[in-house]
Amino acid sequence: MHNLGFALEGAWKVLLASVILGAGLPALFALGIRSLAYGAGGEAEVHETGVSGPAPHRIGTAVGYLLFAIVVLGVLLGITFIVASGFGKTLSFAHFYPTIVDK
Repeated sequence: MHNLGFALEGAWKVLLASVILGAGLPALFALGIRSLAYGAGGEAEVHETGVSGPAPHRIGTAVGYLLFAIVVLGVLLGITFIVASGFGKTLSFAHFYPTIVDK
């Protein structure tokens, strides 16, 4: 019964990691695309010059780039974790930023 608890604890960790990395990063990427579309403008509006076109929303563009930066950071951390494991090391988050340490 004691081994079952360890197995379930490990299963929850794998499930959590798969939800975050398997669905979370693609969802953030999709939200980034959506934010950039919002940033490009919505419905055609008439401007002061009389020219109609989409009104840009700078906040949408900024949020889109921020979400892309988070996705790139997640991918780079994943690659760093894989490479560090190959060299017998691991990532430590003891400080605010991740560091590579011996196992």
